[in-house]
Amino acid sequence: MNYKDMIISTLKGEPTGSIPYIPRLDIWYNSNKKRGTLPQKYQKAALREITDDLGFGYHSVIPHFRDFEHEDDDLDIGLGIYRFRNCLFKVILHDVKRTVDRKQNGLTKVVYETPYGNISTAFVYSEDMKKSGATLSHITEPAIKDEKDLKAAAYIFSNARVVPDYDNFRQHMEQFVGDRGVAVGFAGVYASAVHLLQKELMSIESFFYALHDYPELIDEFDQSVSDFCDRTFRAAADSPAQVILSGANYDSAITTPPFFKKYITPHLNKQADILKSKGKFLMTHTDGENDGLLEEYVKGGVNIADSVCPSPMTNLSLGKTREVLKDKVTIWGGIPSVCMLENTMTDKQFEEFLDMTLVQAGKGDHLILGIADTTPPGAKFDRILKIAQKASGFGPVKV
Repeated sequence: MNYKDMIISTLKGEPTGSIPYIPRLDIWYNSNKKRGTLPQKYQKAALREITDDLGFGYHSVIPHFRDFEHEDDDLDIGLGIYRFRNCLFKVILHDVKRTVDRKQNGLTKVVYETPYGNISTAFVYSEDMKKSGATLSHITEPAIKDEKDLKAAAYIFSNARVVPDYDNFRQHMEQFVGDRGVAVGFAGVYASAVHLLQKELMSIESFFYALHDYPELIDEFDQSVSDFCDRTFRAAADSPAQVILSGANYDSAITTPPFFKKYITPHLNKQADILKSKGKFLMTHTDGENDGLLEEYVKGGVNIADSVCPSPMTNLSLGKTREVLKDKVTIWGGIPSVCMLENTMTDKQFEEFLDMTLVQAGKGDHLILGIADTTPPGAKFDRILKIAQKASGFGPVKV
């Protein structure tokens, strides 16, 4: 059984020969490649060559956000609009004038002129970020500063065109990933219009003040932009991808359970129904504190909770998480990234933690082992290998 078959079987609750182990290694690889600190054997190797040599599954979930076809494909990152090569659709702005100012330090400022006034964003991708292995730019100036900016932003999204574009993804899925794993299609880092507002368009402080001070304007934005979110998701759903990622970076202190229940769960539920009708699976990226949110993932019909990060980095153990998600939601993750660092755990502590994790895995069903949120650049290489050894030795997963 290849890794692709193992993943699909795990999602369906079918038996597998062992627990699949498919760690996210892109940031670890990018950083060590940039610094010349990859293991000696792999100094000149591509990431896929490394995973093939090690016999790992290939992690194709979080995209390479800077794999651009054109140099200006990053211009609308400040609006949460991404145009990397394997994106399943292109967002084309209509009746909006942009003024762009590129700085030498990796900072880009963009001003958008709309009939409802101008809004501006700024984002940075610096040398230090490159050395860290990250490919996602950091937004330094959110698009919406106060209530008067909401209509201008809503105008931009409401008038944007969403054009499906599957050629690059299909080639990536068929020729690059193949049976090494599942090429996950990217719908968005936000799961709804209000989530987009909170996550990408406003500072967290400004968002919660706005939600308290003028909730009617937030609801108006929601009504105006939800159609845009639906169009992007449907473009992703109609793609060749078997698994679609929608929404990311939840935390019970920010996407609080009441907030999640009102503004995110109904949208995930709708998306899950769309994918179910097509025989596909919904993934959402759950790498923060999930206390109080697990029940919402179940209610939302989510098939995969990606990048589950248990204690000691969060309050919930893997065992407690599995008690809630049961056979309803497959966990992808389960190994906190701090466990990979020698200054956090000794080798003995790491082995003990790994053994405890596999005990909490129970029968091993609905579990894909990975390092959450990602393998850190300073991870001890032997520990990456040790998890693979333990996963393959777990024995047949029976349901």
